[in-house]
Amino acid sequence: MSSLAKNYNRRKISFTRGKGSYLYSVNGKKYLDFIQGIAVNSLGHSNKYLIKAINSQANKVWHVSNAFIIPEGEKLAKRLTQKTFADAVIFQNSGAEATEVAIKVARRYFYSIGQKKKNRILCAKNSFHGRTLAAIFASGSKKMTEGFGPKVEGFDHFNFGDHKSLTKSISSKTAAIMIEPIMGEGGIKVIPDWCLKELRKICDKKKILLILDEVQCGIGRSGKFLSYEYAKIKPDIVPIAKGIGGGFPIGAVLMNKKVAKYMTPGSHGSTFGGNPLAMSVGNAVMDQIFKKGFLNKVQSSSKFFLKELNEIQSDYPNVIQEIRGKGLLIGLKLKVEQADFIKKLFDNKLLTIKAADNVIRILPPLNVSIKEIKIALNVLKKVCKSY
Repeated sequence: MSSLAKNYNRRKISFTRGKGSYLYSVNGKKYLDFIQGIAVNSLGHSNKYLIKAINSQANKVWHVSNAFIIPEGEKLAKRLTQKTFADAVIFQNSGAEATEVAIKVARRYFYSIGQKKKNRILCAKNSFHGRTLAAIFASGSKKMTEGFGPKVEGFDHFNFGDHKSLTKSISSKTAAIMIEPIMGEGGIKVIPDWCLKELRKICDKKKILLILDEVQCGIGRSGKFLSYEYAKIKPDIVPIAKGIGGGFPIGAVLMNKKVAKYMTPGSHGSTFGGNPLAMSVGNAVMDQIFKKGFLNKVQSSSKFFLKELNEIQSDYPNVIQEIRGKGLLIGLKLKVEQADFIKKLFDNKLLTIKAADNVIRILPPLNVSIKEIKIALNVLKKVCKSY
């Protein structure tokens, strides 16, 4: 009998090892893992380059306090600012923490410029920004907040895709709009580029901040390093996590200098955030993702995968209603029961995971091969035929 709390409905299987796109169960069965820790293992399981980096750093120093300069963190922060809109970075350990810091940065900015009442964050209903108290109330989901009252104040909501609802919800107290460029848990809903451009214009006009939550859709998952790049805009604050550590817990908040300058000593801290071990792994992930042609390969793999998936949807419209996503963040909106479909894929040794709106998520490693994608496609066809 497990001593773990029952806050997860775990599948009755465990794994002894993984290699690339595959996991091997305790009874020796081989599974094609298109969950990858929910878009975390960006370079697959047991990546040799990451293993070398973590072993090398483990023989030096694991952890020191942020009371001291951490060279590995300085290096990773510089690389992130060179590759993005950002001028400064705060490191954390998870996506939820990164979202919390993003909220703090936005509120701190307006407090510091003498607009203390400008402290509310506007978010899409039924979005997902993490599991902390502030993050669940930011997400605007009754299911997520049930039993966790009293309500954490400071968040307003608009209906996804409803621009009238969004503009109507902006008040004199609104500090920022926070949205996922591609909603992950919410059902792989892609915010169109024109919409992101409009959000930037609205924020500029209203003199508020734009926070783009790239925890799940960032770090190459969309085919760009950060998915907002497709829209050719510059946000003010971007929380990231998941893929940046390739499986090691890392979160971060990217900020422009306008807001970063008010995060002065004592305004925020983290015991483990930015530790040498994590930072070394993060730098190793960056080495791989920014290799020449790597992101182009993600885009070409995605193009092939999405084309084939749309053909399957066309052949089985009674099973799959719609193919969603960008890059290798892919969703299948089903017409059949979600859990049953996932179970049938599992029985055929393909691992996937659910999202809202009766969607299953397909999240292979970014370095997945076309051969492995074809294996997954064959399983999906087989399962569709069973209905």
